[in-house]
Amino acid sequence: MAGRLRAPTGRYAGKTAEERQSERRRRFLDAALQLFGDTPGYRSTTVAALSEAAGLSTRQFYEEFRTLEDVLAALHLQVNDWAEEAALAALAAAEGLPLAERAAAIFRGYAANVTADPRRIRMTFVEIIGVSARLEEQRLARRSRWVNLICTEAEAAVARGEAAPRDYRLAATAFIGSVNGLLHDWSAGWVDATLDEVVDELVRMLLGILRPAGWLPPGAGGSGEDGGGGAARAGDAVAR
Repeated sequence: MAGRLRAPTGRYAGKTAEERQSERRRRFLDAALQLFGDTPGYRSTTVAALSEAAGLSTRQFYEEFRTLEDVLAALHLQVNDWAEEAALAALAAAEGLPLAERAAAIFRGYAANVTADPRRIRMTFVEIIGVSARLEEQRLARRSRWVNLICTEAEAAVARGEAAPRDYRLAATAFIGSVNGLLHDWSAGWVDATLDEVVDELVRMLLGILRPAGWLPPGAGGSGEDGGGGAARAGDAVAR
């Protein structure tokens, strides 16, 4: 298919062409979440099967998308947008709280959104992997957004005297990989823990990065061991 078919214009059944197009696109993405995120999976789904699941025709499919890969790309972005919105909303609600509590809030918001629907986990961590160079670039670009968020919050924590000053990009990249791996393994049943325990462990990891052993907040007294103990106590507070 060289390109999408031209979409109809004008009003029909009280809806504009743009409203009808938006509704069709939503129905295709809803159907894709079910077929790609559950059974049979992206690689075993056909345009005909997706169109049937959406209650639309293949002609309508090609009015919205060129290929099934386009649908997968759009759905991957949508799932990530949902998770990002949840994380940012949790962060906004935690404004003014101590670092450990803000970190716990953002990860609980993210984890609750991603794990609320097993199909979202499969879309994020399984179906998108190894499809094409284009989707791999998209996946890494979205991961970069999460890295940027961690770095931004870390820099703000440094400015408040809550974290050690350093370049956090490498550490944030490694940490996001840990988040993805742990949540995927937990969802697959390989991690014997509750979701709260998983989140608490991730928060302790992040606090260990932001407050390494031996670091003391500006103006704090005592030994380097006390500085590391402060980070540990903050992590313990999150677990409680």
